[in-house]
Amino acid sequence: MTKQDAIRPQSGSGEGPPRGGPRHVAIIMDGNGRWAQARGKPRLFGHQAGGRRVREIVECCPEFGVEYLTVFAFSTENWKRTQAEVAGLMTLFKRYIVKEATALRDNGVRVRFIGDRDRLEPKLVEMMHRLEVLTAGNEALHLTIAINYGGRDEVARATRRLARDVKNGRLDPEDVDAETLARYLDTYVLPDPDLVIRTSGEARISNFLLWQSAYAEYEFVDTLWPDFTREIFAEILAGYSRRERRFGAVSG
Repeated sequence: MTKQDAIRPQSGSGEGPPRGGPRHVAIIMDGNGRWAQARGKPRLFGHQAGGRRVREIVECCPEFGVEYLTVFAFSTENWKRTQAEVAGLMTLFKRYIVKEATALRDNGVRVRFIGDRDRLEPKLVEMMHRLEVLTAGNEALHLTIAINYGGRDEVARATRRLARDVKNGRLDPEDVDAETLARYLDTYVLPDPDLVIRTSGEARISNFLLWQSAYAEYEFVDTLWPDFTREIFAEILAGYSRRERRFGAVSG
């Protein structure tokens, strides 16, 4: 398989979900470590398998009508893991960028990174920026990767930027409302997620897109992330299309 083929929707791979599904899907990719440990392998082996699963899900998003995909790769709390695991994850991020950059560009995927980049090593930050620039003109799928990201941290950083603008006279405090604050978030150019999926059987949101997911639908599945197939994804999307989203209103 060529790099260009790596993220191209595969024909003859089964029917996708019905149309009317979510425009923006966000995924908490959980269970890599447990998947590896169940096989007697180190946790990093599971993260490698999880990276391959990202590729498969990216491949099928345009086919399934998903325009925006946001994945939780590394949280602000993940620094608490062992130094070896954190270092291995950072290496995997760099390898992913090197391996997938050309295919992502050639297949119309626009990549963005969200999160606080200050704690990341400069080499990784530079690679992230180059990939964003390389894919900036693409529109087939908007892939957002959250690295050193936490929802509370994002709101705190946004509030600091907003406060500086108020202090410097660029913003009137009386004009500050929910829409104003949203413009200071990492995701200001993205629509809010319609559907948030968490794998591995854990039923919590783990500080992911707290502001943006206020009215998102949630789906918690027992499947560990490396086992999360396009068929499972299609089934979840089909289920979403049968839900009624009221956004606080009464059903008509």
